[in-house]
Amino acid sequence: MTEPQHFSFFLLPEFTHIAFSCALEPLRIANLVSGKTLYRWSLVSEDGRTATCSNGSVTLTDAGMESGRKTDRLFVISGLNAQVHATPKVLSWLRRERAAGTPLGAICSGAYVLAKAGFLDGVETAVHWAWHDLFIEEFPDVRLVRNVFVARERIITASGGTAAADLMLHLIGKAHGQDLATEVADQMVYNAVREGTAAQRVSIQSRHGMRNEHLKRAIAVMEAALENPVSPSLIAEELGISTRQLERLFGRYLNSTPKHYFMEMRLHKAQNLLVQTEQSVTEIAMACGFQTTSHFSKVFRAHFGTSPLSQRAKLA
Repeated sequence: MTEPQHFSFFLLPEFTHIAFSCALEPLRIANLVSGKTLYRWSLVSEDGRTATCSNGSVTLTDAGMESGRKTDRLFVISGLNAQVHATPKVLSWLRRERAAGTPLGAICSGAYVLAKAGFLDGVETAVHWAWHDLFIEEFPDVRLVRNVFVARERIITASGGTAAADLMLHLIGKAHGQDLATEVADQMVYNAVREGTAAQRVSIQSRHGMRNEHLKRAIAVMEAALENPVSPSLIAEELGISTRQLERLFGRYLNSTPKHYFMEMRLHKAQNLLVQTEQSVTEIAMACGFQTTSHFSKVFRAHFGTSPLSQRAKLA
């Protein structure tokens, strides 16, 4: 008889409960519907007793950060303030685990912790979309993707939320057949199972009910040029349409102008960096395409009603 696979889940303070549940429940249900113990799991925390998630719930854990515990894969699950919780003690323990040959994985912002430990350089990685701006600035060597999960790398990652269920269903299907994975999904009433290559965010078409290819391409150009903004006329030229046509598309589908929409994208990236990084306001201004800090601060205050420094203090 094949030994059950054993997964360990390292729960950092303020971990995301939905991601944790979506990772664990498919394993429990796989055991239930198969009538076999296909999976076992352990919950790990820093103190070995409890872990508190971002919604305030407290989870009892089985073990602390001891070495020598055998597991088929150790998943790091975190959520809010992963930068704070990726302490030297945590990083040292993870480095010892990796050196001992423990296969690793990360769910939600757990990828930040592994990147901070130096494990993800050159590795294709999925992390929650809200962390993408930080990764681009802090970990330029990580091969960041917008997929819901990545299971083909030596370190597997899921972007968070229900993407953890997609990853676990993929692993169940790979180990025990797609029929079992489908049955587990049915038990979860989860009829929109995604492949790893699915995009995290709702598409522009779904969000706004439109399918205009020119608008999709224009927004893609903007996303690629947040640090070095281009004018609406240059975007229109790249698309092969007139500037007036581009303005009409943004007005019709997004109730905005290309210039205003682009500025909002840059400001939201700046807001992410203010909260998630220790970069100075000047560095963030440059990363979001502003030539001077004073101009950035003026535009930021006009949009959000507060200064960049006050925003950082309020949301940190």
